[in-house]
This record gives sequence, C-alpha cells and structure tokens, in this order.
Amino acid sequence: MALFWKADLVLLHPPTVYDFRKEPIFWGPISDVVPSSYIFEMYPVGFNSIAGCLVKKGIETRVINLAYRMLTDPDYDCRKVIKRLKPSAFGIDLHWLPHAHGAIETARICKKLHPDIPVIMGGYSATYFHEELLYDYPDIVDYVVRGDSTEESLLELMRCIKANRTVDHIPNLSWRDASGQVRFNPIACPSNAADVYYNDYLSMFRMAFKYIDIKSQIPFTGWWDYPITAIMTVRGCTQNCAICGGSAHAMHNLCKRGSPSYRSPSKIIQDVKKISSYTTAPIFLIGDLNQAGDDYSSAVLDGLGSLGLKNDLVLELFNYASESFFRLASQVCPNLNFEMSPESHDESIRNLAGKHYTNPEIEKNIEWALSFGAKKFDLYFMTGIPGQTYDSVMETIDYCEYLMKRFGSRLMPFISPLAPFIDPVSLVWDDPEKYGYTLFYKTLEEHRQALIQPSWKYILSYETKWMGRDQIVNATYEAGRRLNLLKMRYGQVDPATGKATDLRIKGAIDLNSKIDQIINEVQDKGKRKTMLLNLKKDMDSHSLSTICDTNEIKWRIMGKRFRILKILWDCVLG
Repeated sequence: MALFWKADLVLLHPPTVYDFRKEPIFWGPISDVVPSSYIFEMYPVGFNSIAGCLVKKGIETRVINLAYRMLTDPDYDCRKVIKRLKPSAFGIDLHWLPHAHGAIETARICKKLHPDIPVIMGGYSATYFHEELLYDYPDIVDYVVRGDSTEESLLELMRCIKANRTVDHIPNLSWRDASGQVRFNPIACPSNAADVYYNDYLSMFRMAFKYIDIKSQIPFTGWWDYPITAIMTVRGCTQNCAICGGSAHAMHNLCKRGSPSYRSPSKIIQDVKKISSYTTAPIFLIGDLNQAGDDYSSAVLDGLGSLGLKNDLVLELFNYASESFFRLASQVCPNLNFEMSPESHDESIRNLAGKHYTNPEIEKNIEWALSFGAKKFDLYFMTGIPGQTYDSVMETIDYCEYLMKRFGSRLMPFISPLAPFIDPVSLVWDDPEKYGYTLFYKTLEEHRQALIQPSWKYILSYETKWMGRDQIVNATYEAGRRLNLLKMRYGQVDPATGKATDLRIKGAIDLNSKIDQIINEVQDKGKRKTMLLNLKKDMDSHSLSTICDTNEIKWRIMGKRFRILKILWDCVLG
C-alpha cells in the first residue's frame, strides 16, 4: 500500500461472488474459453481508458483488482484494504451481470467503512439497472454513470465531487440529491467516443509503481506469464447477435448509440506500436476491422505493416471476409491469428442467433487465412442458443471433425455454454418468447441471488423450448468430451493434456450428479450446506479448464515477455 500518494478515484473490480472463497458453488465450464477464471477476475478494458483519461486531466486514479487479489491470496482482506483507502470516490464496475453479487457486496463494504465517500457504478449492466441500483440499494450506491463511453462524464463528476459542486448538468448520470431524491440526467452518446478513449497501458504500469502495488493491476490469473493485451478499435457494433448485450440493438436502446464509433487507423497504429515496445505477447484487436469498410481495414493493415510487428496479432471476424483482406493482412503482419464465432454448424440456427453467413463462407475464410500463413484460426461454437437441440449440438462436433480433417492443427474449434445469464437489452432479453426462451431472472436482485446457487445449472438464467437446463448441461459436457477426443486424434492437443481434460469432464459430470442429489434429497438447509461444503474443493477444481485446457486458447509469445527497461524509462520520462 502506498503511504504518500492519495488517489482521487479508486476503481475496484469485484469477484463474481464476494464470498467465493467460502461459498460452495460449482461454476462449471462457464469461463473455459476466456482468459480469466470462473470468478471473472479480468477487469473491463474500460478501466484502462478511464484511468488514462482521468490521470491526464489531473484526477489521480487507481485500479485495484480485488477479484484477482482474493483469488491468488487466501489471506487477502478486502475490508482492511478498503478501510485504509481515503479517495474522493470509489468506482465499481457492473459491466456484465456475473458481477451482480460481488459489485453490490463490494459497494456495501465501501459504504460501511466510509459512509461519506460516494460510490459510483458503471458498465452495461449498471446502465440497464441504474434505477434499481439507486432505488433498491439507497445506502450503497450514490451515482451510476451510464452508457458505453463514460470517460468524460466521469471526469466531470469527479471534478464536481472534489469541488462539492452540483452534478445536474452532467450527461449520462443517474444520482441521488441531498434530499434523497433520485435524479436522471439525459443520456447522450458521444459520436467520437472511440478516439476519446485511451488504450494506454503505460498509465497502468505507472499506477503500479506509483502505489507500490503491481499485483492489483494484473488483469487476470496467469497474466504475468502470458501478458496478452487488448486494443479496442470500436465502440458500438453493426451486428445484431440475438444473445449479445453489446449488439447494435442493445447499444441503440441502452446507450442511444445510433452507429458505431470507430477508432481512427492512426490511433490504432499508435496503440499497437506502443504496446509492442513493452511486450512481445499477443495483441488482440477487439472488433472486426471490416465493419467500417474496405478502406478502413486497409488503412489499419497498411499502417500495421509499417511497424515491422513481431508480436502475434489476433483479428476478429464477425462476417465472411474477402480473399483480398486475408492477402493484405498476411503481407503486412507475419504473425496473424483469427477468431470467428459461428455458434452452430446449422445455418438455420446460426441465422436465428443473428449470424448470416454460410458454412462454405466459413470454410473459404479458414482456407484463405491458413493458405496466406495464419498461425492459428479459432472457431467458437455454443450450447444453449435459439433453435438448438441436444442432437444438433452433437452434429456441431461432427462438423468440427470435418473441419479438423480438412484444415489440420492450425484450425482450433471450441464449444462452450451460453452462460450464465442472458444479457440485458439483447434481442432475446427483450423478446424471449420470439426466440424460444424462458427467462428465470429479470431483476438485478434475482441475478444477485442466482449467483450463490450451488451449481451452474441452477445459476443459468434461461432454458429454451428445445433444451431445458439439464439438457444444456449434459450437451455441454458431452460435446466438450467428444471435441476433446477429436483434438487428441487430430493432434490439436497432446495425449497427456487430452487425457487430463477427459478426466476433468468425467469428474465434473459426477460432481454435478452429486450436487443434484443433495439438492433433491436433503431438505435440512444446514445439513445441505455442510454436505455441499464438503464438495467445495472438487467444485473449484472442476470449474477450471473443464472442457478444454487453458493453453488451447492462447497464442504465441515471441521472446521475452516484457521489455522492462523500456517500461521503466517511459514510466519516468515518457
């Protein structure tokens, strides 16, 4: 802890469930295909942007990843840490609903220890539930900054808090005035949001040194060994994936965003250049460059070509891309990787999910990417999407085998559950019957309570008319098992890794049955809790890399992970 430097704003990233170290919860495979663990300790990319923006404007900002610290240190005491802090305000992210429990409980601790220090919440979920946050948790939350671009509103809010000025002029702010009345300022979406924000990792390095607290800046478990970075290329989206809370539909209704705001190619190039000077780890460009048209994607790729980039670069594909795109990308970036998420092998199901490209188009994109030298092409499928039956999930695995036979080991397919919640303001959320869904939870408090259920089956906020919760769980494990065996057969994973994954899947299936038996047969709550606690060690171990090994989702690191002298030099003089 720093003794001589006081932050104006402390940004706290909570775990999914605040008491995850004590509560018996079997999270299952809900985080297998993301870098973080089942408590989703990876804080939002927006923290980076907020901190960079505010610090440059004179508001000292500090990030503390409570989730990571709690996960990696069983003795880490959040209350003691928060008690020692004396900022002008605390900021807590409630971006996606899996943090509904942890965010509320962290806010509760902040207000209990510092009743006079305001608590600010932000993120997509906070934006949707802004009224509930202020009305239902009146002693916990003071402000909600709404929208997908909160840097400028948060900057003005912090200036007002520090100067004790009124906040009724700040756009995108929900708040409680001195009389206790809840107020809602008009929402406005900045058209230039993508160029206002920062992909400024230097500010995070400086923060670590300034507060003598490197661990609290680490984004997720294992990052120090695998320091992948992400660059946001856009705010908003052109796509309308039915289950996505970041879709065009969601952004229009939630944030009043009429169209995406694209980061200028020159700024993307600057971001990549700066990051590659600090680390040789992979750099992920978030958002399909083709959304903004051929001229835009070509400008970005041409600019990248001038850098002589040696890092692995990862590009997303939201749609079928042209052969010329892959050709140009390969010419300017020698270490390219691609990601695409068709969700299902079945084109009719894919269309229901809001994705409108064909299997031949997918295969053409894989063919072009690999023929032009891509190092890896990741393909993501899901269980629990509209129109999908158990048999259809298994047919998706058959399609994966066809692709693996055809394209070899550089093609890496994955399958994971749509879990645990349906995103607010997604098309499915707004009209579940149209898409064949039943939603069990709609309020923030219902989601908060769901997160402390004993297994991921009961946490799921949905089922479909094609698959109930049990079938979704069973299909996920069976699909994961079959795909893992195929990866062993076709050389995507080595035998030892594949066998270990197979054992974890079998153990998870057995554990799921034990939990169901306790829930169904033990009526006494105290005895039930004791029996579940006896399974906690297995619950935790079978919620990590269950249906695939964590290394499968990684890209290469080219050389030493960090250029420490460059980081130190820029922290002091940059």
